[in-house]
Amino acid sequence: MDRLGQFTLQEKVSLCRGSDMWHTTPVPRLGIPSVMVADGPHGLRRQPDHGDPVGIGRSLPATCFPTASALGSSWDPDLVEEIGTAIADEALAQGVAVVLGPGINIKRSPLCGRNFEYYSEDPLVSGTLGALVRGLQSRGVGASVKHFAANNQETDRLRVSADVDERTLREIYLAAFERVVREAQPWTVMCAYNRINGIHASQHRWLLTEVLRAEWGFEGVVVSDWGAVHDRVAALAAGLDLEMPPNTEVSDAALVAAVRDGLLDEKLLDRAVLRVLSLVDKATAARRANGFDAAAHHQLARTAAADCAVLLKNADGVLPLRPDAGDLIAVMGEFARTPRFQGAGSSQVNPTRVDVPLEELREAVPAGVEVAFAPAFRLDGDQDARLTAEAVALAKRATTVVLFLGLPPAAESEGFDRDHMDLPANQVALLSALRAVNSRVVVVLANGSAVCLSTWEDDASAVLECWLAGQAAGGAIADLLLGKANPSGRLAETLPLRLEHSPAHLNFPGEHGHVRYGEGIFVGYRGYDFADRQVSYPFGHGLSYTTFAYGDVDAVVTGSVEGDDLAVELTCTVKNTGDRVGKETVQLYVGAPHGKVTRPVRELKAFVKISLYPGEQRTVTFHLGARDLAYWSSAHRRWVVEAGTYQLFVGASSRDLRLSTTAAIAAPDIPVPLDAMATLEDWLADPAGADALRRAVGTDTDGAPLGILGDPSLMRLLGNFPLHSLANFPGVGFDQATVAVLLERFAHNADVSG
Repeated sequence: MDRLGQFTLQEKVSLCRGSDMWHTTPVPRLGIPSVMVADGPHGLRRQPDHGDPVGIGRSLPATCFPTASALGSSWDPDLVEEIGTAIADEALAQGVAVVLGPGINIKRSPLCGRNFEYYSEDPLVSGTLGALVRGLQSRGVGASVKHFAANNQETDRLRVSADVDERTLREIYLAAFERVVREAQPWTVMCAYNRINGIHASQHRWLLTEVLRAEWGFEGVVVSDWGAVHDRVAALAAGLDLEMPPNTEVSDAALVAAVRDGLLDEKLLDRAVLRVLSLVDKATAARRANGFDAAAHHQLARTAAADCAVLLKNADGVLPLRPDAGDLIAVMGEFARTPRFQGAGSSQVNPTRVDVPLEELREAVPAGVEVAFAPAFRLDGDQDARLTAEAVALAKRATTVVLFLGLPPAAESEGFDRDHMDLPANQVALLSALRAVNSRVVVVLANGSAVCLSTWEDDASAVLECWLAGQAAGGAIADLLLGKANPSGRLAETLPLRLEHSPAHLNFPGEHGHVRYGEGIFVGYRGYDFADRQVSYPFGHGLSYTTFAYGDVDAVVTGSVEGDDLAVELTCTVKNTGDRVGKETVQLYVGAPHGKVTRPVRELKAFVKISLYPGEQRTVTFHLGARDLAYWSSAHRRWVVEAGTYQLFVGASSRDLRLSTTAAIAAPDIPVPLDAMATLEDWLADPAGADALRRAVGTDTDGAPLGILGDPSLMRLLGNFPLHSLANFPGVGFDQATVAVLLERFAHNADVSG
């Protein structure tokens, strides 16, 4: 506290907001420097010191790594951590202390305009790939995990209220943040723009203080998204430490007045100041670098792009291509020579260089193989008969057609949501025309958000989903098409047959300032599987140029829920049964027994990505704990494990389940809290409650229960009434006085906050 005593009230207040768009506030009198933050998360967007501080596309050159939409499909936390380390090195070279990323919000709807910045529809994948934080901070550069929380759309993003129940928040939308905070302790967490159940995230005390700090143990700085603060005093009181960008005149005056008038405890201000000072201390302790190895980082970006690509379809093994002298590969689509490799908005990186797929293919094919090009379609979506005719003529002569399709930049961006999830009609029409003259058409996709394939994929022999894979995507695509790299990406989101099948479709993007999360926990594959709905490609799907066999599954249960040491160890073997080295993502799903709440058919609870040589076999071991089997009980406000037999599935996707076994779990019964609003059925289901209630109602001379307890038909009719309501009915055998006595006896059961 001695340190705080050196600051004036005005200086304390100034430390809790930026000095400009990208810097914290210095206090020269006390030797406190400012530190710089910059946009991420798949590369650095560091604005020049002189010039437009906001302008998109004018940042200093940096490596553009694959976007989160691609990295999510890697299912590889080690790779993501390595990329975080590389971004940190570039940040140090450019004087950046904190990188604003990663974004780990859930892909609730395929239409979210910012889905290219998010990893997955599943919180385990999103939270595990938050390994970017470890990479950044291993070099002394802070991360800013965002956007906390329930930021799942761009429509009305600064005002909309995400109306979502606590169970859904806990199990889906908060879980990834919890994992990252507990495992990596990011230097900062960035609050979202939106409201959660009517309260702005920037001034949501339950979210920022009770959950983030008290429950999860977060020790860093809570920073606002840029422009997310609406009431600076309420935000600081709720736990928001740093406002960006500065609203100097309004915020400073409001905080000073609130402290002086006794409306804001100065201890809360002091706590925020100490957090900001700790951030500055950590940032200034990092060693600055003079530069970074741009060539090495580009190679890492190329390796990553290849690792992220998902081979969705490969009929008759058309891929990898095996061209011989005299063959003609017809490369088509403007994206082949004008690659789209990142999204638009605040994450847009000025790349150090860009690989062009067409050029990379021409350099990589064997001598004597011709690679010809036709632009084939216009990116503005207009039909062009001349371009189509040229493409069809070339396709007739080609051994294989490689067609680059995707979403043009105007179709998806931060700032707006999509209206549909279809490819442009001119691209789909072109594919149909090409298939009519050539049976070997390989489609390469470039898109940040999921697209529907059901209307056109029958016209493609193979489909390679590359997402927005960064500046080295062109070289990676050449490596994949020619077999120098083996596709190992797996879908981190389900690809539905139609947009209307999306579980969130009926409640997206909301209206009149509210979006209702009516699908609850049934987001993504959880919803598709529960509805038993056919999809184009399931969560976790991805093909390889080799094959894998699974076997020898076994599960051992030790410890107990009651003893707080429950452990389930599952082992299985995976073997590469093909003729080339390849990577397999082994996925473990858990199906809960039928219990007191509705639960998904199965949920991903563990995964690991392994590399195997041809013929190599490896034992894979997974460890589960009580939390992996639990659900969030709204009644008890805590995680609950129910007793029963849990199903354990191991496989290559949520619907390609190769192995299964069970685990019998013993757990104490979780009684419903017995209060006035507990129903008659609740009271009778609890042995002590039932006994007390029967004693209160009494029996006749033959020992039969009196009142409603002796009338089965009345019990069936009114058994779901709360005791408080039933006590007003004549003839039920008890009154409000009786209920009061019962409540006093069972008052300890009413405390459900444990």
